[in-house]
Amino acid sequence: MEPITHLLLGANLGRAGLNRKTAYATLTLTLAAEAPDLDVFGRFAGSAFGFEHHRGFTHSFLGAILVAAVVVAFVCGVHRLRRRAPALPPRWGLLYLYAYLACLTHILLDFTNNYGVHPFWPFSARWYSWDIVFILEPVLWVFLIGGLVAPLITGLVNDEIGARKQDFPGKLAARVALAGVLLTWGVRDYEHRRAVATLEARLYQDETPLRVSAYPHMGNPFSWYGVVETAKFYATMNVDSAIPEADPENNLHVYFRTEPTAATEAARKTALGRYFFGWAQYPMTETETLTDPAGYRVRLFDLRFGDPQVRQVISKVGGRRPLTFEVNLDSQFHEVLEKP
Repeated sequence: MEPITHLLLGANLGRAGLNRKTAYATLTLTLAAEAPDLDVFGRFAGSAFGFEHHRGFTHSFLGAILVAAVVVAFVCGVHRLRRRAPALPPRWGLLYLYAYLACLTHILLDFTNNYGVHPFWPFSARWYSWDIVFILEPVLWVFLIGGLVAPLITGLVNDEIGARKQDFPGKLAARVALAGVLLTWGVRDYEHRRAVATLEARLYQDETPLRVSAYPHMGNPFSWYGVVETAKFYATMNVDSAIPEADPENNLHVYFRTEPTAATEAARKTALGRYFFGWAQYPMTETETLTDPAGYRVRLFDLRFGDPQVRQVISKVGGRRPLTFEVNLDSQFHEVLEKP
């Protein structure tokens, strides 16, 4: 998920009652809920390095132990710089547990979208994804922002009528917001299952589907992007889970599988290629022959990010297919590394 959802979820966890146990609980939970994305700095070492380490160690159960420690160390530094002691004494062991819990919520949120996570890394490189929520989901924003803003509004009303102020306001609103997140996941999971069942229930150009997937669109729980694998090709289409038939107008986008070549096999053996094919669910390749200097450029992309709606928006701003990677080879099929 994008950073705002992670931060909002962490803040609501604190306001839901955990802030009654120790000082800096909400601050720690909010920071730690986003802290695993520190791996974004890997992009400065190059796009390939950034891709290989995106949602890597910091998004694993083992890495979260270190990430939580970094967050608590930062909060400890803030505490030492403060001139006044907080109302509650800080309990550093409990704050560390809170930080680790918030890191786990980050992994969980990222698991709900279709990029996926491999939380058991480095012991297992297997990727997991729930495929129910788009990377940006406005419905979650409504719940989570509401959980933080509602107490401010009720506080103003209480001031007007002279009601007694609460020491830790906002617990009920935050819990309602977190329940709203669970409700959103429940609705989307149900519709996701319906979309998958719809994709499995038909033939594609007389071919039986071997594997199907449905990926979420933003905002609309009934709108999905479907990918189907058959023995001969991949097919993609939009799916409405509210109706019993997938792609009733037969607007399939068909991608025939390309035979392996010396260039694609060489690209697969590079570090980037090995990582890509371990991560991709529906991998595709395109090979361009270069003349000056002689060589090859192999593009790697995953059809789960080939949604026509997304590609149309990106093309309008001059962008390329999302999450497309390139391996450059010389005429002898040796990798030509990008310059740092």
